[in-house]
Amino acid sequence: MTREVFKMKIGFIGTGVMGKNMAEHIGDKLYIYNRTKEKARSLIEQGHIWCDTPAEVAAQSDIIFTMLGYPADVETIYLAPDGLINNGKQGQIFIDCTTSSPELAQKINQEANKKGIYVLDAPVSGGDIGAKNGTLSVMVGGDEAIFDRVKPLIDKFSSAVTYFGDAGSGQHTKMANQIAIATNMIGMAESLYYAHRAGLDVEKVLETISKGAAGSWSLSHLAPRILKEDYAPGFYTHHFLKDMSIALEETKKMGIELPGLELSCKLYSSLSDELKETTGTHVIYQYYTQAR
Repeated sequence: MTREVFKMKIGFIGTGVMGKNMAEHIGDKLYIYNRTKEKARSLIEQGHIWCDTPAEVAAQSDIIFTMLGYPADVETIYLAPDGLINNGKQGQIFIDCTTSSPELAQKINQEANKKGIYVLDAPVSGGDIGAKNGTLSVMVGGDEAIFDRVKPLIDKFSSAVTYFGDAGSGQHTKMANQIAIATNMIGMAESLYYAHRAGLDVEKVLETISKGAAGSWSLSHLAPRILKEDYAPGFYTHHFLKDMSIALEETKKMGIELPGLELSCKLYSSLSDELKETTGTHVIYQYYTQAR
C-alpha cells in the first residue's frame, strides 16, 4: 500500500507560508496551483509543475492536497464549476489541510461521494516552524480506509497524525486545538507584560517559567520572538481570528459558552487592521503595550 501511494501523481493547491513548505516535503514533482503564481515561484524553480487552474491540477493528479486561507476559499476550490469536484474523477483522493468549518467539510464530502471521490479534512497545527521541519500535527476526518492509504504521504510533513472519525471530525479537533491556544496566548502575553512592569529580566523569567508547569509551545516558540520584537507571521493573526470565529459559531450550535475563547477573540479583534493582516498571532502582546 505504501509503495502504491508513492507511485501516484500528486497535486498541491495553496502554496503560501504553510503550503509551500508542506509541498516541499511531499515529493519532487507535484502539480501545483496558487492564486498568486509568484508565491509558487520557488517550487516551480525546484521542478514542480505549474497548473493554470485547479481543474488542471485535478486532471493531472490522483491525490490532491489543499492548504487555503478561509472557508470561502475552500468552498470555491472544491465546489465551484471549475473546482476540484466538478472536474475530478472517480477514485481520486482530496486532502484539505485548511482550518475550515466542520459543516463545510461534511458538505464537500457528501458532494464528492456522489462522484466516487474521497475527501479527508486534515487540518494541521505547528505553524511555520512545523511546516519547515516537517513536524506538523495533523487531525483527520473522513473515510478511515482512505486515511490508512494516504497516511504515508501525510507522514512526510508531520510528526503526529491522528484519525478522529467521519468527515468534519478533523475540523472539530482543530477547533479544540485553537481554543486551547486562544487562552494560552493571552496568558503568555500577560505573563511577559507583568514581568516587564515588575522590572524583572524578562528573558530570565521566560527561561525559568518555560521549564516549569507554565511551559507551552507558545511560551517556548513565540515568546522569544516577542522579546526580539519580531512579529513576522508563522501563522497570520487574521487567520487565527477566522479560526476563533468558526469555533464560536460551533459553540452556538452546541449551546455552550466558552468565556476564554470569547475574550481572546475580542482582544484580537481590537487590534488594528494592519496588525491583523501582516503579523503573527504573538502580536497580541501589543494589545498590552500599546493600550497602556
